[in-house]
Amino acid sequence: MDARQQKIIETVDRLADDIVDFTVRLVSERSTLGNEAEVVEVMDAELSRLGLEPVRVSMDAKTLWDHPGFAPVPWPYVDKENVVAVKPAAGRGGRSALFNGHLDVVSPKPLEFWSFDPYTPFVRDGWLYGRGAGDMKSGVAAMTYALHVVEKAGFGLNAPVTIEGVIEEECTGNGALACVAAGYDADAVLIPEPFGPTIYTHQVGVLWFKVNVTGTSGHVLSASTGANAIEKCVPLIQALRKLEADMNAEERPPAYRDHAHPLNLNIGVFEGGDWPSTVPATAAFHCRLSYFPGTSFGEIRDRVRRTIEETAAADPWLAENRPKVKFYGFRSDGHAVDRNLPAFSVLNGCHRMIAGTDAEEYVSTCTTDLRAFHFFGKGQATCFGPIAENIHAADERVNIDSVIHTAKAYALFLAEWCGLAE
Repeated sequence: MDARQQKIIETVDRLADDIVDFTVRLVSERSTLGNEAEVVEVMDAELSRLGLEPVRVSMDAKTLWDHPGFAPVPWPYVDKENVVAVKPAAGRGGRSALFNGHLDVVSPKPLEFWSFDPYTPFVRDGWLYGRGAGDMKSGVAAMTYALHVVEKAGFGLNAPVTIEGVIEEECTGNGALACVAAGYDADAVLIPEPFGPTIYTHQVGVLWFKVNVTGTSGHVLSASTGANAIEKCVPLIQALRKLEADMNAEERPPAYRDHAHPLNLNIGVFEGGDWPSTVPATAAFHCRLSYFPGTSFGEIRDRVRRTIEETAAADPWLAENRPKVKFYGFRSDGHAVDRNLPAFSVLNGCHRMIAGTDAEEYVSTCTTDLRAFHFFGKGQATCFGPIAENIHAADERVNIDSVIHTAKAYALFLAEWCGLAE
């Protein structure tokens, strides 16, 4: 490690409390779907305070509707914005970089599973607790301060650096897509998702869909003559479980051959009935299903439709009252990249400089905002971030040392990838 790199590392250590403080302020915002405006304001204010000039990138469904990566949604896009800031190059000859982090979080419900208020973050034994602490507000703080560190250490960069705080990563990816469509891109893209200090090379495709089922209403005294919509959902769910099993049994990409169960169906929401003594006339369930890289959303959408149609055809009631399947939200194809891409090699070298070992490769069974940059951007994109536990679950927490490690690796990456201006 040379003197300039050492100065960058020392500067991160001096700013460690500021990184944690920013994380705490982000985690304190209840930025679930539809409630993202205040956390965007916090991000905007911090970027301004650090000397950047943030702008808002609108989530305009009309503008994005014809984009091949757009995920249609049933909720309105009114006053939905991402926040972006670009640090101009101070010199010449470097390669540009972009840090992307999502500001939205999943619901913490049911709250009785938590040991504390999920939006009152606190530190204990080297861990920061709270909804979004790991996924991924600590990463947002680390990436934001990585750029600030370079300036505080007394250096400029030979290429521009973009910082993005986006929304709807947890349900559509339309936030990152809107930023790409608005022209924000770079030669390298890093996303500090909480999978630890790893080089993320593969992710599965993910789609969401909803199945609506119709029965007949009536009093339970004559329930045998009606059709219980909730019960009619059971064979449909069982058929989808078989589809999941079939997909896992099929030929896999080599990177997934050692995974016991890489593709997962989740029945995430169930709706039906409103009275114990009334036969429910309607029911619906919402699903998330993943699929391997190299397979398209259209292929899996058609398999889901066939599964529902064939199962319904075997049931006299459902054959006459066909379930309706609606695809919304995620329709994100998977991808695979070589871990030896130049940007990944530079990032790995920065990690090795700090940790003394190479970063492991990460093959993911989920999806991230990488999809927007892989399919519609120009850069080499990967995830590398803190270590977190219980993401999407109760008592979420992130290891603070790993957050600081991420900031150090990112700051060193900027110095090497973009080049330090003399």
